[in-house]
Amino acid sequence: QVQLVESGGGLVQPGGSLRLSCAASGTAFSLYIMGWYRQLPGKQRELVASMSSGESADYADSVKGRFTISRDNAKNTVYLQMNSLKPEDTAVYYCNAKLVGTPIYYWGQGTQVTVSS
Repeated sequence: QVQLVESGGGLVQPGGSLRLSCAASGTAFSLYIMGWYRQLPGKQRELVASMSSGESADYADSVKGRFTISRDNAKNTVYLQMNSLKPEDTAVYYCNAKLVGTPIYYWGQGTQVTVSS
């Protein structure tokens, strides 16, 4: 079993920045692909960014050049640095851990990000 705890969400003005953190416990962190997803009310959860243990990263087109995912395997933590935030980035952001080569994955509880003036 893996526990994921997100932090760092909040209210920010358009053009501002936030950094989300996700701390994982109860796992061999390096065996998991770590990802960030977001969900708007009434919409499906969508992938924002993901990173393998080898630190190969993928991003949704809508966030390329603005968001950066990183991970610290020694601290069992994954981060999402969000710059140049836009109102359309407003959503609940979820951390995800997927065990490599299996259908096993876990979710955090989510953290609200609101971009508004």
